[in-house]
Formats: sequence, structure tokens, C-alpha cells
Amino acid sequence: MPPRFLPERDRDVFRDALAMSIGIGIVGVSFGALATSAGLPWWIPVAMSFLTFAATSQFAMLAVVMAGGGVLAGLAAGVLVHLRHIPYGLAVGNLYWDKWWTRFLGTFMLIDQSTAFALAAGDDRRRAKAAYWITTSIMFVAWNVGTVVGVLAGGFIPDPNVFGLDAAFPALLLALVMPALKDRDTLLAALVGAAIAAATAPFLPTGIPVLLALVGLLATWPRRKPKEDAA
Repeated sequence: MPPRFLPERDRDVFRDALAMSIGIGIVGVSFGALATSAGLPWWIPVAMSFLTFAATSQFAMLAVVMAGGGVLAGLAAGVLVHLRHIPYGLAVGNLYWDKWWTRFLGTFMLIDQSTAFALAAGDDRRRAKAAYWITTSIMFVAWNVGTVVGVLAGGFIPDPNVFGLDAAFPALLLALVMPALKDRDTLLAALVGAAIAAATAPFLPTGIPVLLALVGLLATWPRRKPKEDAA
């Protein structure tokens, strides 16, 4: 049940985010278990989840370390994957750009899910801002609790893909942004970006195809320019 202090209009966001957090928690359990089975001390995955809060980047670093790469190579892989958050910040950064501490905290807690929920709110800035903070707070708790449970469970947790979460998360995020795709320019940019990402994914490191998908925005430039001139 949503907490009573939440306004009625924000409680649906809380319920949706809470439902999604179950999957995030399961992935966190898998991360903690894989990290300890790889021989890392218990405090390293716990600290990574609390100080980094970036599932894909953490898994990328862990994969490099487990494959025999050094810590620096793992950090480089994690940073490379995390670069996809740059366009996220450009899209929703105005929602937390109020005070110095909200800038720091909002940037630190920027994730796929909070971005999707905020964008799904449309032009309602108050609702988008509430959706961002509600979602990212719930996900932060779920991710860290999941990591701790995984560390305690050791190597008995299977790979997260066996739960089908690798397909479930993208499907849920797509459902959240579907309302925005009613705009023809947005739909065109999304289709071009998706095609670029799909075509380059087999050949490029994780995270790079997402950055290249931003090229899809250029597809709308010839269409938007006449509109701006007319205005």
C-alpha cells in the first residue's frame, strides 16, 4: 500500500514502481551472489551498489573481473556503459536542478526506470518530478537490499536471465514511453534510433549502441526546421 503522506494522484506511480522494484531486487540478489562467487569480499558488491547504483555498469565491471581483467579494465567498462545516462540527464535533469544537493542526489540516482516514469508523465512537471523521485528512491532500496541478500545467499542464486528479466524490463520501459510515441516526430526518431542500436549491438560493447541511437534525433531535424521557421 502507498504511504499515507503521498498525494492520491501520485499513488499509482508508487504502486507501479513498487511492482517493478521486485525485478530490480531479484537482479540485485543475482549481482551479490555472482560477486561473492567470483571471490570478491562481501563489502565490495555492497559498496558498489550503494555508491554506484548502476546495475548494468556493475555487471559490466563484474564480467570483466570474472573474465580475468584487472580492476582498472573493469572500471573502464563500467564507465563506458554508464555513458548512456548522459542523454537521460539531458531529458529529465530539469526535474531536480533546483538546489546544489538535489542536483548531486538527482544525478547520482538517475537510472533507466526513473527516467522512463518521469517522461511518461508528459508535460505535467509536478507529476514528472514526483514520479522521478518516487521511482528512483524505491529502486535504490530494492537494489541495495537485493545485493545484500545475494551476498548472504552466496553462490546459490542462478543467473538473472533465467527469470526472463532481460526481456521483461525492456518491455515494461517500452510500455511506459508508448504515450510519447503518438507524436510522429518522436516516433520517427525512436524507430531510427532503435534500428541503429539493433544493427550495431552485435558488434559494439554494451552501452555504445544506446549512445549511437541518439543519431535518430537527426531524422526529425528536416521536419522540425520548417515548423520553427513558420513559428
